[in-house]
Parts: sequence; C-alpha cells; structure tokens
Amino acid sequence: MPTANPSSPSAAQPSQPPAAKIPPAVSIRELGIGDDATSFRTLNEEWITHYFSMEDKDRELLSDPERTILRRGGRIFIARANGEDAGCVALIPMGEGRYELSKMAVKPQMRGLGIGRTLLQRAIVEACAAGARSLFLGSNSRLKPAIALYESAGFRHVPPSQLPEMAYSRANVFMELPL
Repeated sequence: MPTANPSSPSAAQPSQPPAAKIPPAVSIRELGIGDDATSFRTLNEEWITHYFSMEDKDRELLSDPERTILRRGGRIFIARANGEDAGCVALIPMGEGRYELSKMAVKPQMRGLGIGRTLLQRAIVEACAAGARSLFLGSNSRLKPAIALYESAGFRHVPPSQLPEMAYSRANVFMELPL
C-alpha cells in the first residue's frame, strides 16, 4: 500500500473546508400604518415573478398592504440585515383564531443565512401573543427550501379543505401549525 510522501504539496497542506456563509445580524421591525411598504412589495414581487406570475390576490395585497392587511388587524414584519431590508412576512387574521402566514420572502442573495427562520419564529411568537390558535399557509411544491423550513417549525401538511379558501392558483401545498 503506498504511503503519502510528507514533502509532497498535498501532504504538507491539509485541505481547507469551503468558506462558510456567516449569518448577518438580523433585526426585525414591524411595519406600521403610514410606514413605507415598498420593500414588502418589491421583496414579494421578486420571488413571485421569478417562480410564477402575479395573481389578482398578490396585486391586491401588495398594492395597498395598509388597507388589505394592517387595517384589518394583520401584521407585517420586515427583516433587516447588512444595512438593507432582506426579508418579510405577514400575518393575516382569518377569524376564529386562525391566521394566514403570508407573503414570506427573503432576498435571493440572503437566502440560507437564517433570515427566513428568524422571520418565521417572530411570526409564530406574535401570533401566539395575539391569541391565535393556528397558523396556516399555502405554498407550492417548487419551493422546497420554504416547505422544509415550515416543516422544521412544526407545520404539518393538511388537505386544502381543512383551511380557509386560498386565492392563489399556484398553491398546491397546504400546511397548518396548531398553536
């Protein structure tokens, strides 16, 4: 069996692991009535148009989130990292203690750094504090990292008939998290 020559370049230099992405410091702010919602709109338009096309419900929510979400008792959270708005999520009350987890987005270059998980954890904490009994969402099977994130947080796949009607034709994955 051959042995490595200690003077050969490969034996002298141990292999280096690939450079790891260092998670940025993330802060989350709540979007309030009267606040500029441009980043909420652009973050969502970016991912939706990359994978799908904008639907009527997207245009309705994103064109005036103050009216369609905030003034109806919903909440919007914006994650900030490296000096820029990097992600967002909305909680939309649907009655009977149920909230839709909606419009979750993370900038493509910031994905995989824990920003989505931080946003999801904040949304769950805030839903619990508001007295929610469950969170639900509609997603698409093409969005495998997002689905894995939801599953890791305890969301379970359910038939669409168990949830309020979804207004998105792209939704083919339905999940719920009892709180």
